[in-house]
Amino acid sequence: MVRRDFLRNGAMVLAGTLLGLNSFQYAFAAESQGNRTLRKPSMALIIDDIGFSRHRTRRFLDLDAPISFAVLPKLPRSRELALEIHESGHEIMLHQPMEPFNTFLNPGPGALYVGSSPETVKAVVQENIESIPHATGVNNHMGSRFTSSPRDIRNALKAIKSSGLFFIDSLTSGRSVAYRTAGQMQMTTASRNVFLDNTPKASAVFSQLVKLKRHAERFGSAVGIGHPFPETAKGIRRFIDDPMHGHVSLVHISK
Repeated sequence: MVRRDFLRNGAMVLAGTLLGLNSFQYAFAAESQGNRTLRKPSMALIIDDIGFSRHRTRRFLDLDAPISFAVLPKLPRSRELALEIHESGHEIMLHQPMEPFNTFLNPGPGALYVGSSPETVKAVVQENIESIPHATGVNNHMGSRFTSSPRDIRNALKAIKSSGLFFIDSLTSGRSVAYRTAGQMQMTTASRNVFLDNTPKASAVFSQLVKLKRHAERFGSAVGIGHPFPETAKGIRRFIDDPMHGHVSLVHISK
């Protein structure tokens, strides 16, 4: 890479970090942009933390838009909601709990922890995948500590890859090496560009979707992650109904 390209990509990495966007996506998109065929930019929306409430999940099914749902394992409604979402024509992912840096946060049942043996990690991941019907991919729930550990995240990714699933880095920490490691392992992978609802207000969610749209228009694709809040569903509805939404395609994450 020539010095000019190195400086350009370095600037985009810094810009992505400051804007809350995925820095890796900027660098790789810049390299491939010249070879990209002309097509409509695409946005994928993932709704995390599914498994607690049928009512909240149905708000997103009623949007009648392609959405990918990340289902937590071992919750009272995890399996039935996965089946209902699949029957509605939407995409299912395992929302794999992983250890955070904050020891006061509980990632929940079926979590992965730093220092576990490869055999334990593999067994936990496989059991969780089997518990979520029709899962085609995995993203991390919490996991700021686990995704920052090269050895541990590699063990988890090996188990995910052996099951034939793709992996999306939720990017809950700027120290995460999950996306880069998955790429090195030649997995089908991507990472989150924008969190939709850090501020759980419909107007704020709409603003984040506009930011995500601009990212997609610039780089060809973008990934947004939200949560099953009523305000998030309202913000997505407003975005779908807005005429400017027509400049991008909403697609499932596997696309």
